[in-house]
Amino acid sequence: MASPLPMALRVYRGLSSAAVPLAPALIRQRLKRGKEDPERSDERRGLSHDTRPQGPLVWIHGASVGEVLAAAALIERLRALNIRILITSGTVTSAAIVAKRFPPDVIHQYVPYDTPRFVERFIDHWRPSLGLFIESDLWPNLILAGASRRVPMVVINGRMSQRSFPRWRRMAGTISALLGRFDLCLTQSQADADRFSALGARNVITTGNLKLDVPAPPADAAKLDRLTAMTRGRPVIVAASTHPGEEEILIGAHKALSASYPALLTVIVPRHPHRGPAVAELIAGAGLQGALRSREEQPLAGTDIYVADTMGELGLFYRLAPIVFMGGSLVEHGGQNPIEAVKLGAAIVHGPHVFNFTDVYEALDKAAGARLAHDPQALVRQLRQLLAEPEACDTLVAAGARVVDQLGGALDRTMAALEPYLLQVRLEMGAAGDA
Repeated sequence: MASPLPMALRVYRGLSSAAVPLAPALIRQRLKRGKEDPERSDERRGLSHDTRPQGPLVWIHGASVGEVLAAAALIERLRALNIRILITSGTVTSAAIVAKRFPPDVIHQYVPYDTPRFVERFIDHWRPSLGLFIESDLWPNLILAGASRRVPMVVINGRMSQRSFPRWRRMAGTISALLGRFDLCLTQSQADADRFSALGARNVITTGNLKLDVPAPPADAAKLDRLTAMTRGRPVIVAASTHPGEEEILIGAHKALSASYPALLTVIVPRHPHRGPAVAELIAGAGLQGALRSREEQPLAGTDIYVADTMGELGLFYRLAPIVFMGGSLVEHGGQNPIEAVKLGAAIVHGPHVFNFTDVYEALDKAAGARLAHDPQALVRQLRQLLAEPEACDTLVAAGARVVDQLGGALDRTMAALEPYLLQVRLEMGAAGDA
């Protein structure tokens, strides 16, 4: 029997229930900002126009793109066992990535707003056989609804940063009541395991980071050939998944480097594609020639900076450029995942703010598999050296590849830890087939 809810959770449930009448207004506001899909906004209220497939269904929940992609290899393993998959996430971007990266039999739904009525409606419709929550996107009412309906729930690829841990400790009773509803907690590192255990998680096992086992993102061969032909003979640098405050730095770096490399092409891939026009304005304001991929503009000979403000094309640009700056690291965002770029042979440069991927960047830096730039001046120095010395890029790439190989294996360990739960799912599949 579940322990009684602490007062904070009871208050949260009451306030979130009272907020239900505000949901239509919130949806309208988010629609205006491009934060919701107008054809699927009902899903935010736990309503679905899709029919639940027959048989067992494994539900995988992640906050956004990074979490969903972290589970890509796991999803393929589960599909190989003929297990049907339901993915929930909270962003339009992640929904587009699911549609692009996974087959049609993988169902996507927007996670409902976290009110008891909406999440219970969602759980009752989909009746998941198993719930897998990626990293630490823990919505209280969603977790409580799953637990009350006896859905086995597991945290996978669990991550608890040094920054968030003290905040959760101040709400020890609340987080303990939520984590205690999970049957199993699989974490990226021992430090994560220690933090989850301290906060009340049960059956905590360190399995490693699933993002290290993610396959390299695909690329359209014809598009790659076209871009390669258009940029032939030009040095190319890609700035991947950039955030506000970084584009100005990268524009400045381009101007500094172009004095020595006048043919340099810098490709900026904003983390959020809707920011493309704003980035283009910054480029024009700096007196440089920009082009926007979302407008079907191409990187012509006179283009200084190409803004790749499209969805799901990082694999294309990682293959195009030998040097990649990982965004979110010169501002206090915490960095972005460098593994895909490393797997595609890119030399990695990053800023100091990588707390979202501390273990990965520490291993890369220690093995000389990535370059750290503490500030804009250091960024220019690192990029200049890599442009001048191709052999330095090759050394960086080789060291990075060794680190990724050494750190891998989380997928196998995760599948092994999930085996008792997947056995139950397969038994349900057999029962459904006999019915």
